[in-house]
Amino acid sequence: MWFRRLLWIAILVLAIGTAIFAVLLARTEVPTPNELATSEATVVYYADGKNEVGRLGESTRRSVLLDQIPIDVQMAVLAAEDRDFYNHGGISPLGIARAAINNVTGGNTQGGSTITQQYAKIAYLTQDRTWDRKIREALLAFKLETVISKEQILEDYLNTIYFGRNANGIEAASIAYFGQPVSELNYEQAAVLASVIKSPTALSTEENTEALKARWAYVIDSMLDMGSITPRQAESAQFPDIIDFKQKDRLGGQIGFLLTAVEQQLLAQGFDQEEIQRGGLKVYSSFDRRAQRAAQRAVRNNGPTSGTEGLRIGVAAVRPGTGEVVAMYGGKNFIDDQINNATRQFAQAGSTFKTFALAAGLEQGVPLNSLWNGNSPSTVNGYTFNNYGSNSYGTVSLLQATELSINSAFVEMEADIGVGSVAEAAMKAGIPAETPGMNLDALDLTFVLGTASPSGLNVANAYATFANQGVRAQTTFITRVIGSNDGLLYEFDPQLTTEFSTDVANSVNYALERVVTSGTGKAALSLDRPAGAKTGTTDDNKSAWFAGYTPQLSAAVLMAKEDSSGMPISMSGTGGLRTVTGGSFPAAIWTAFMRDALKNEPVVEFAPPPEDALVPIECPDFIEADLEDIPYGCPVPEVLNEFGPEEGMGSGPDPFEGEPVEPVVPVEPVVPVEPVVPDNEFGPDPATGFEDPTVGEGRPD
Repeated sequence: MWFRRLLWIAILVLAIGTAIFAVLLARTEVPTPNELATSEATVVYYADGKNEVGRLGESTRRSVLLDQIPIDVQMAVLAAEDRDFYNHGGISPLGIARAAINNVTGGNTQGGSTITQQYAKIAYLTQDRTWDRKIREALLAFKLETVISKEQILEDYLNTIYFGRNANGIEAASIAYFGQPVSELNYEQAAVLASVIKSPTALSTEENTEALKARWAYVIDSMLDMGSITPRQAESAQFPDIIDFKQKDRLGGQIGFLLTAVEQQLLAQGFDQEEIQRGGLKVYSSFDRRAQRAAQRAVRNNGPTSGTEGLRIGVAAVRPGTGEVVAMYGGKNFIDDQINNATRQFAQAGSTFKTFALAAGLEQGVPLNSLWNGNSPSTVNGYTFNNYGSNSYGTVSLLQATELSINSAFVEMEADIGVGSVAEAAMKAGIPAETPGMNLDALDLTFVLGTASPSGLNVANAYATFANQGVRAQTTFITRVIGSNDGLLYEFDPQLTTEFSTDVANSVNYALERVVTSGTGKAALSLDRPAGAKTGTTDDNKSAWFAGYTPQLSAAVLMAKEDSSGMPISMSGTGGLRTVTGGSFPAAIWTAFMRDALKNEPVVEFAPPPEDALVPIECPDFIEADLEDIPYGCPVPEVLNEFGPEEGMGSGPDPFEGEPVEPVVPVEPVVPVEPVVPDNEFGPDPATGFEDPTVGEGRPD
C-alpha cells in the first residue's frame, strides 16, 4: 500500500513538474539571431562622464556558413567544448552532474554547459551568475534544439563566440591568428582556435604560450578519441606558427595604455572577457581629460629631441586622498610598443628613496636639525661611497642633506636608524614589497640610494601619502561601471590607511618644499604654487627621476634607456647632455605637466611642521654614563665618572691628540646655507638648453 502511494506521489510530482516545464518552455521565446549584430562594445569615459577615452570590444565579426568551415575546425571545437553535441537535447545531465561534483569537492570549477547553452547565453542572455539565469539558459537551450537544427546552432555559435584578439567569430579569429580565412585552416590550426575559447586572455600567446600549448595538446588528443583525426595525424601534429597580434589604430598614442589599464582592472574585479568585450558596459575612468593632455604635451614640449634611441619616458599622476590615477603617459605610441613606462617596474628610483629615509628618521625622533657628515668619500660600516660629483659639504643638517641630496649624510643616518626601518617606511608609503631590487631579505646601506625599481605610478602614489598628511590610498583607474540595463555594477570606494603621523608627514612636506625653494628641485619654482619634490639620479646615469606633489596632485616622471635586448644603458648623450639628472628633463616635464593640470585649481598651502621641528639641537660636551642617549648626529662626547672625566680623559696625554676634529655647529634651518647648485639642476634654459652638471644630488660612485 505504501509503495503504491509513493509511486502515485512520484507520478503526480513528475506530472506537475512536466506541466510546469512545458508551460515555461512554451513561454520561452527565441529571438532572431540577427539581433546579435546590435551587440554593444564597452565604452570607457574620462572622469567627466561625457568624453570617451575609447572602446573595448569593437566587433570584428564576419559570419560564414557552416559548409564554408572545414570539418576539422568543427570537430576541433566539439572536441574542446562539447563532444556529445550531436547526441544531447540541448543540455547534458551528465555534464551538469560532473561539474557539480567537481565544484562541490574542490576540483576545477566547471560550468557543465553544452555548446547550445553557451550559444544561448552569448546570444540571448546576460552574464549574471545566478540560478535564474542558468534556468533560463537551460530552457532556451532546450527550446533552441526543438526549433533550430544542430547544424544551425553550431554555425551560429561559431560565428558569435569570442576568440580573443578582438575577434568575434571563427572567420575573424582565423584572420587574427593565422592571417587567412577559416576555409584554409588545417586541423593543427583549428585546434589552436578551439583551445582559446576556454579563456582567450589566459591562453593568449601574449600572456601564456605554454598554457596554450598544453590546452592545444589536450584538444588534439580529444580529436583522436573522437576519431576525427588518425593516430598518425595526432602523433605528427606540430603546434603551428601564430602571427603577431597588431592592435588597431584606435589604440594609438596614449589611448591603448589607458584602455589596457582599465581592462586589466575590470578583469581583476571579476568581470570576464565576454562581459567586457560585448557586454555594453559604461566604464567611468579616473582619468582627467585635461590632465591627460597636459601629460602628453609636457613630454612632447619638454622632453629631449636628440640621442633618444632606446629612451623610455613615463609619467603618472595620482590624486592624494583617493588614489585616483588622474593622468598617465606610458610611451610614445601604444601601437608601436605596448610596454607601459608608467606602470612597469624597471628604472632604479635613485635619490627619490631618500624621502622614505627622511620619514623613517622623523618617526624615530631624528630632527630636521640633526647633524651629519656631508663629506665625500665617506665610509660607513665598511661601505665606502661618494657624493654626486665627489662634493664635500662638511657637517650638514638633515634638512640640508635633503635639499642637496647628500649621500654621505643619508647613509650615515640610515646606519643609525636601521635599513629595515627605511624599507618599512617605503612600503608604508606605497612602494610594493615585491618591487624589483627591494631585496628585503638582504638589505644593505645602498637601499637609501634607490637601488630598487618601482614604477612611476608606485612612486607617485607613495609621495601622495605624504601630500595627504600620512594617509595612503590604493590606486584605481575606474570610478564606476554601469551595465547595459543602466544598473550600477561597481562603484569605487577609496581604501585609506593611516601610515604616518600628521607631524611626520608635515615635516616631510616642509623638507621637500625646501628642495624646491633651496635645493636640487628649483626647476619646480616656476609652478608658482607650494610644492614638495625630490630629484633622483642613479649610478652610471641609467635613470633619472623627478617626483613631487602639491596638496591636490602627486606626480612622478622617470627617464631611462634600454638597448635592443631590454638591458638598461647609460643616458649619456640624451638631449645633448653628458649626464641626465633628475633636475633636468624630468623636472622640466613635471613642472610643465603640473602647471597645466592645476591651471584652474586654487593655490593651497601645506600645513606647517610641528613647532619643535626647527629648534636647533644641542650636542653635549660630556655625558654621565656611557649608556646615556646622544642626540642623532652629535659626536660621541667624553664620559664622566663619579670623580670627573674618565681616567685617560682630561688628564695626561690625550690619546687622540693631533687627530682633526670637525667642529659641530648647530644649523638653523630657518636661515639655511644656500646650496651651490648649477643652473641646469633648476630646469631647462629656453635659450641654451641644459648644461652638464658638476654638482648636485648625491649618488653612489
